[in-house]
Amino acid sequence: MAITRSTDLSLRLDRIACEGHGACAELLPELLSLDEWGFPIVHSATVPPELAAHARRAVAACPVLALRLDRTRP
Repeated sequence: MAITRSTDLSLRLDRIACEGHGACAELLPELLSLDEWGFPIVHSATVPPELAAHARRAVAACPVLALRLDRTRP
C-alpha cells in the first residue's frame, strides 16, 4: 500500500522573467540544468520530499523571481 502525501511540491519556471543567472541549476542540479545559453531546463517539475529544502533555496536565490514552488494535490 502506497503512502500518499496531502500535498506535493511542483517546480515552476517563468521563462519570460528568467535572465539566465544560473543559480537555480547550481543549487538544484538534480532537477535543473542549463542550456547552451545559460537558461535553466526543468527536468522534473515534481520535487521529491528529500529535495524540498534544496528547491526552496534555489527559488530564494533567483534574483528575478522566475522560479517558484507550487503546492499540488495528488
